[in-house]
Amino acid sequence: MRTLRDISDLRYALSEYRQRGQRLALVPTMGNLHAGHLALVETARQHADVVVSSLFVNPMQFGPGEDLDAYPRTLEADQQALADAGCDVLFAPTTQALYPSRLDEQTSVHVPVVSEGLCGGDRPGHFDGVATVVTMLFNLVQPDVACFGEKDYQQLAVIRKMVTDLHLPIEIIGVPIVRNEDGLALSSRNGYLSPEERATAPTLYRTLCTMRDALENGANHHEILQQGYQALYDAGFKPDYIELRDHTLGPVEATTRDAVLLAAAKLGPARLIDNVTLTLPVSTDTRAGADPASAQS
Repeated sequence: MRTLRDISDLRYALSEYRQRGQRLALVPTMGNLHAGHLALVETARQHADVVVSSLFVNPMQFGPGEDLDAYPRTLEADQQALADAGCDVLFAPTTQALYPSRLDEQTSVHVPVVSEGLCGGDRPGHFDGVATVVTMLFNLVQPDVACFGEKDYQQLAVIRKMVTDLHLPIEIIGVPIVRNEDGLALSSRNGYLSPEERATAPTLYRTLCTMRDALENGANHHEILQQGYQALYDAGFKPDYIELRDHTLGPVEATTRDAVLLAAAKLGPARLIDNVTLTLPVSTDTRAGADPASAQS
């Protein structure tokens, strides 16, 4: 595996693959890799001849008071993991390389509607930072395909809309969530949890599964969302939101069948996110006066 730091070196290296007519896949990451990231690399290998992964802790997607400085940087371990997984090229630029100007003077990319609410509501500007750095990477790598995890469901929706709206010739592949045996979705931020918090953390997924089962059996949306919120609160979480959306992140209507339950909740120093997809029954309860789509603190 080749590790490249400079944009000029990356462009030169990738031009060699293109001249040979090889298909490129991109796997963007912020490092501190786990099995979920490596599943992206494995999926990318199935869709391309050459896998390029990026490793960059993007300051533009962190808000004031968030964990930019504390976010783990584990370059050597990440290099080994990517090489073992079959990655061909690792692009690990410095902040100065991608953002030569001040961040508040940086040209940015905004993806409307789908970036609003959910994590976009709790982390203003976050998805502008994500869309901007991903656009940069798409421009630098010019991949045929790019793989993103379904754990970050809203991020995946933002990237898909951006690619569609800007007519980018890139196939976006969503890769299913990788979980621990107890159901907790793998995340670099799980390392922030104490042993006691780690034991509690799978409650988030279990709660979503209980809610999913009830909703698929025709339970009232509003009541189930409130019950889910209370269950997380009682377990020691501080929920940011629990919402039911259609699979495109639009509002749930009486005719909606394909839907997704999304949640974000703080547990100790960690902010955990998760989601489950579901199929709503034909006899959806959308009684007047109930908000079937959300429950927020």
